Amino acid sequence: MVHKFDAIVVGAGGAGLRCALELSQHNFNVAVLSKLYPVRSHTGAAQGGVGAALGNEEPDSPEWHFFDTVKGSDYLGDQDAIEIMCEDAIETVLELEHFGLPFSRTPDGKIAQRPFGGHTSNFGEAPVKRACYAADRTGHMILHTLYEQCVKNQVRFFNEFYVLDLIVEGETCQGVIAYDLATGEVNVFQAKATMLATGGHGRAFSITSNAHTYTGDGMAICFRRGIPMEDMEFVQFHPTGMRKLGILVSEAARGEGGILRNREDLDNIGTGKDGFMAAIAPTIKDLAPRDVVSRAMYNEIKEGRGIAGTGDPGSDYLYLDLVHLGADTINTQLPDISHFARTYLAVEPIKEPIPVQPTTHYAMGGIPTDVEGRVLWDAKNKPVPGLYAAGEVACVSVHGANRLGTNSLVDIIVFGRRGGKDMVRYLQETEFSRMTGEPDAFIRGEIDRLQNGGGKEQVVDIRTNMQKVMMVECGVYRTKESLTKARDAIMELRQRYQQVSVADKRACFNTELMEAIELGFLLDSAWTIAESALIRNESRGAHSREDFPERDDENWLKHTFIHYVEDGKVKFDYKPVTITKFQPKPRVY
Repeated sequence: MVHKFDAIVVGAGGAGLRCALELSQHNFNVAVLSKLYPVRSHTGAAQGGVGAALGNEEPDSPEWHFFDTVKGSDYLGDQDAIEIMCEDAIETVLELEHFGLPFSRTPDGKIAQRPFGGHTSNFGEAPVKRACYAADRTGHMILHTLYEQCVKNQVRFFNEFYVLDLIVEGETCQGVIAYDLATGEVNVFQAKATMLATGGHGRAFSITSNAHTYTGDGMAICFRRGIPMEDMEFVQFHPTGMRKLGILVSEAARGEGGILRNREDLDNIGTGKDGFMAAIAPTIKDLAPRDVVSRAMYNEIKEGRGIAGTGDPGSDYLYLDLVHLGADTINTQLPDISHFARTYLAVEPIKEPIPVQPTTHYAMGGIPTDVEGRVLWDAKNKPVPGLYAAGEVACVSVHGANRLGTNSLVDIIVFGRRGGKDMVRYLQETEFSRMTGEPDAFIRGEIDRLQNGGGKEQVVDIRTNMQKVMMVECGVYRTKESLTKARDAIMELRQRYQQVSVADKRACFNTELMEAIELGFLLDSAWTIAESALIRNESRGAHSREDFPERDDENWLKHTFIHYVEDGKVKFDYKPVTITKFQPKPRVY
């Protein structure tokens, strides 16, 4: 079946919905394709807040937010893009309020704000209340608010449609190929402009806060089509995932005053006294950026101060102490977190600490774009006509080597909106082009191979092996040896993937077939992560090389662009970091 729209948005999270809303407000015929019912998108899992220098509870400014984001990125973020994001954040958050988002409120009725990791006043002097929040359900509220507005504006939704390929004629994107889960039919969606807002690739790792749908689809689809991936080596590990499960305990918990504790600090549980982070980041303590806290936790465990005292970062853990906050704060300000602790760990956070360990959380790298969301062919900023990306799937780059908490929600609404605005311009200037050939031929062939190829490999075996090797060899700390092991293992798994067979031959709701295709996307994402991490011989932000422990601005203050050459081969290109106001300095917190 062939569908024709002015614009296609792939993904119904915050970035996709904000883009679709912008397009619908200009009366374009827009369709949103989503693997899920929209309000189940992963934006709904974001808990703690959206950063904007509103200054509702204490003095703040967009320039301080700008500085914190640059410093948090370990100076790899492009400063022109970061400044735009921090300035746009204020208007965009107020716009959400006007759409009806039920933010938590100050006593005088303004949007309430709280501290978050890495956010400071006056260029690093002290923590600042910058995170605008709705209890600990901020992403959930953003998602529902934007979805309501899209329905109001008659955006067309195609739910449980899996986008599997781009339609590219010459160098221009003309739409996508999607699989309808309900019927098993392959659909062609032709459009003058396409926005990819498909999220990250966290399911390439065994312990992750990410939803099962976070399988790197948009990145892999572009990579296969010759579009490079930017800065894929930078994968954020959030400090506080629930032990063994990876379910997120939001930074909001530490923003409200939660304290990390090791086995030598158990007597201080419930007292509110400082924990081990006070010695590592004296100014902002437990609210240091996520890469700093994750490495500190890893080292505490490795040095035998984990709660179990095993010295094994893979199995040991630490405590997050909320007891001193009291029942009222825990139940009203952190209702989801407290519910998760009770449900999944049988822990009562009012009376006892929560066992936590670092969990794979966020992709700083992804599809390269400019500040208008236009996807780029190369490191020279050549755009792909008709193709846009926003949110976690994209690399603007505003997060550089490490994303600050709250800046993900800022990213999706700011650049979803900016991408939508530029798509409006593009649509007004562009006519439909004629498609040639059979754009869905490759996908039909891939589906036939998986269902009728007769291979003996199982999806679950390859996926489990991939997730384990990525977690162990490409995790919080890395070396040339570990990254080589990861890269070689992924290449072997890619070969085995060619022999994957799907037993389910049904057309209707063939989730086994879709899991097999998603595994292919994950393997491509894992490959680009391992290759990119192996080539960057320095430590910066979330990329920590034990064999290259120092940041190397002379040689590595640049973005990596990894290009697909052929199966088993890639090439690299580089792009200088844009520096406008803040010169690189050592990060001290």
